[in-house]
Amino acid sequence: MSAWSNSILSDKSTTRDAIELLERSKFGTVFVVGDNSQLIGTITDGDVRRSIMKGIGLDVNILNTVNTSPIVVYQDYNQDEIKGKLKDLSIKHIPVLDGDSRLIDVVGNPQLHDKVYDNPIFLMAGGFGTRLRPLTNDTPKPMLHVGDRPILETIILEFKKQGFWNFYISTHYLHEKIKHHFHNGEKLGVSIKYVHEDEPLGTAGALSLLPDEAKKMPLILMNGDLLTKANFEKMLDFHNKNNCSATTCVREYDFQVPFGVVESQNYKVRKIVEKPIHKFFVNAGIYVLSINTVKSIRQHQQLDMPDLLNLEIEKGHGVGSFPLHEYWLDIGRVDEFNQAQKDIKGIFL
Repeated sequence: MSAWSNSILSDKSTTRDAIELLERSKFGTVFVVGDNSQLIGTITDGDVRRSIMKGIGLDVNILNTVNTSPIVVYQDYNQDEIKGKLKDLSIKHIPVLDGDSRLIDVVGNPQLHDKVYDNPIFLMAGGFGTRLRPLTNDTPKPMLHVGDRPILETIILEFKKQGFWNFYISTHYLHEKIKHHFHNGEKLGVSIKYVHEDEPLGTAGALSLLPDEAKKMPLILMNGDLLTKANFEKMLDFHNKNNCSATTCVREYDFQVPFGVVESQNYKVRKIVEKPIHKFFVNAGIYVLSINTVKSIRQHQQLDMPDLLNLEIEKGHGVGSFPLHEYWLDIGRVDEFNQAQKDIKGIFL
């Protein structure tokens, strides 16, 4: 059975079904079919993220998210023609249809698979982890074991799976334990160099300590206490295509007011909404920064990432918002650490 045949969904499915299939199949495209296998459209990671940003729920019908006008060819296609389309349009897959628009095959672009990225990955690992004490009394938070390895090692291996190898780790608290475990990264098949903060400089200030060699292409910065299955390749691609000075990853967060909310004007009730749900996009602690943005930080400058992003916005520079739908967990408290222990085997191992 071909790999693409495991990436088909019925038009009765939901967007959440598409997300689960994208993550499970690793094929990169979901093919949505109707009756008699007729192709209705395709869904990629980008389609899902655009849907989320529009506020479309994940449990609605898949037709709210599907791209109904994908590039397709028919079964009598010319090999040279399709190779040209794959190359010129930089797309991974093109569906092949028969005369009745039924999906019968998928052709792919091998040049778009197994890429290697030289972009620096900057991991923030210098915090004190005070909310996780006593666990962090003698262990830096990123070195706490979730499953059979430290959090930071799981992060590095996830990046490595996606083709990233060039790591810089910012250290401060109990820094020697991090260096002793990873050394230069050779055992993990990556390169690791260290930036040490004598005094904490904030989540952005440590970037000023990077060597010039790390300021030659867009950089991905991530907190060292996150577990996520984020697609870093897609995030970097989004940043580059939109010519952003910075891109921040966001997650949808909602909370329900436990009471009926009264909307009034001039002492008159206009509406009563029972236990409304409010939704927001919150910062996920993962960023892509352009070369100039990194270079704009003064040496040893005290600066946090929200302040850096606000400075870029004030300058009129484009700051992008990249929505995450993949697994994400910030391990800042004991309950989150315990949750990570439950999640690790089913998601990362």
